[in-house]
Amino acid sequence: MTVMTMTPTPPPSSPARPVRHPAAAVRQSNVIAIASGKGGVGKTWLSVTLAHTFARQGQRVLLFDGDIGLANVDIQLGLMPDRDLGSVIAGRFSLADAVMPSEAGFDIIAGKSGSASLATLDQTAMTTIRDELMQLAKSYDRVIIDLGAGVDAVVRTFSAAAGITLVVTNDEPTALTDAYAYIKLARMADRNADVRVVINIAPTTREGERTYAKLNKAAENFLKYSPPLAGVIRRDDKVRDAIRNQVPLLTRHPMCEAAEDVEALMNSLLRMPLPAQP
Repeated sequence: MTVMTMTPTPPPSSPARPVRHPAAAVRQSNVIAIASGKGGVGKTWLSVTLAHTFARQGQRVLLFDGDIGLANVDIQLGLMPDRDLGSVIAGRFSLADAVMPSEAGFDIIAGKSGSASLATLDQTAMTTIRDELMQLAKSYDRVIIDLGAGVDAVVRTFSAAAGITLVVTNDEPTALTDAYAYIKLARMADRNADVRVVINIAPTTREGERTYAKLNKAAENFLKYSPPLAGVIRRDDKVRDAIRNQVPLLTRHPMCEAAEDVEALMNSLLRMPLPAQP
């Protein structure tokens, strides 16, 4: 009698897991990136003031100056840090060691202004810093990243980890055009990106809403996406006074119109549902 032997059939292989791009990141809902299509729209001032507003609510806040090469968060706060992002990149300190407190009640990681080497970091170095920042974020209620203007590799890398990105613009045609370009590229990179609009330096709240309507119409028509309006901040001479004196607006002019508008922006962020995490 012939004995037949059966070769065991190997179990079906599991589907291969997708390989993540080195710049990819899991978005963290407590991280807010503040971006702009162009410079000069008040992005850094808004980052500082929003961080201060959250801190005044008793939240533990970290402000990260991600405008690599043109950093100025420390300048607006009148600080002279002995540890900054440049010393981290040089390997002298860890990112956690570069955290310093501010008198406004929130922590900051200062950038390094005027350093071309930081602006030309390779992708691996940028991703490493970004991932270390996300580890630090677990110890804070809110982390605010002040991004550089435009959509270069640094901006894309850090915004990829943010639960919310606020795009700051004003009523200038070039600012609106560049804000639209930023929204378009952000949505092309990630269809689930939660991008919201802040209209800054508006003559009135109503005028700011009209400016938003123009941007929103273009996004709806060409991108089939309607970025929510997070807030309108009115033009206020007290802002320029605070910046010139290197003092946070909420310290120098806590009751001014712009301060009220940033507080309203904070409340809108608290009310809006957080983006779903992948």
